[in-house]
Amino acid sequence: MSTPKAMQQSFALRFSSGAFLAFWCLLAAFPIFWIAVMSFKSPVDAFADSAWDVITGPATRANGDGLSIIDIALGLAVLYFAIRWAFTRLPGLVQRYCPPGLLVLGWIIGALAYAILFVLIFFGVLPLVLGVLNSLLGPLGNPVLGLTTQHYVAVWAENEFYRNFLNSMLVTAGVVTISLTVGTLAGYGLARSGSDLAFWLLILALVFRALPHSVLVAGYLPVFINSSEILRPIFGEGAPTLYGQPWAVIAVLVSINQPFTIWMLRSFFQNIPAELDEAARVDGCSHFQAFRRVIMPVMWPGVITTGLFSFLLGYNDFLVTSLLLDAQNQTMVPAIAGYFNRETTTTDQVEAVAAAVSITAPLFLLVMVFQRQIVSGLTAGAVKG
Repeated sequence: MSTPKAMQQSFALRFSSGAFLAFWCLLAAFPIFWIAVMSFKSPVDAFADSAWDVITGPATRANGDGLSIIDIALGLAVLYFAIRWAFTRLPGLVQRYCPPGLLVLGWIIGALAYAILFVLIFFGVLPLVLGVLNSLLGPLGNPVLGLTTQHYVAVWAENEFYRNFLNSMLVTAGVVTISLTVGTLAGYGLARSGSDLAFWLLILALVFRALPHSVLVAGYLPVFINSSEILRPIFGEGAPTLYGQPWAVIAVLVSINQPFTIWMLRSFFQNIPAELDEAARVDGCSHFQAFRRVIMPVMWPGVITTGLFSFLLGYNDFLVTSLLLDAQNQTMVPAIAGYFNRETTTTDQVEAVAAAVSITAPLFLLVMVFQRQIVSGLTAGAVKG
């Protein structure tokens, strides 16, 4: 479809806007790229004065850790086909084998299965194949790029970072599940209600969402610390304590996130014509049946988009989790901050960088799998239909 001549941009405008976007992308992606490079180097290379030494890793290569030309070529090929398969074949398989009413669950299972399969192939099978090829090819099998995974092994195995990962998944899953369950019902009810009460409830929710998180945590913290004494008249000597418990943190994060979830889902519901509800009611559905069978199938892009924001809140939270969770139940972000805040050696600092890189992988996987639904949801929320 050709653009009308009156709407065409000048070359200077196209060039300047393109250059600005390219510069912004480079500026945003550089820190992630750089810490990813540092995490695979020995401490000498990771903190070298020369940027070229950080990238090539001569000290890492001297220790016998690195990638040969064969490693780089075959590894890039596997990555290319893995990403291409995720965008082309995975969506079709999920839609083919998943029942229509469980499409979101099918996407979650498909994404987890894909991630597990990728890890097994890329980090299990591929190194064995490359080890055999490098031993057979002589000089072509010698390392040309320094690279080591010892920091990741130290973080996940020796320092038991997987415990923090499981705690993050527990908190995030609880926040997303409760926020979406309550948010969809409340958003639907407020979108279909024309009363003034619904308007003032939304304003109150917006005011509550605008409060700084530190104010809310300061109010919850004394109650959580003294919760066993407060609950002792009810539960007796076996009164539970709320401090340090993941499910208590889930409740706090949900209370912080719920106003935003309700506002966002309400805007999505308002874009769905009320005639769909009326048609479902004429066909004999109750209000809840119309909501579940007619409205929700149309709403999935909006629910997934809102769920992504809820996921990011629970996954990236630092203030609430660091203050309300003890060391045994700590999530990943406060645990990584603990790496940097204590007196450490350069090896410990590189391990902290490796841990920071590790937490970005689920985010990339989530966006990659749900990118179509996210774009569709953002478009639906931006255009009044």
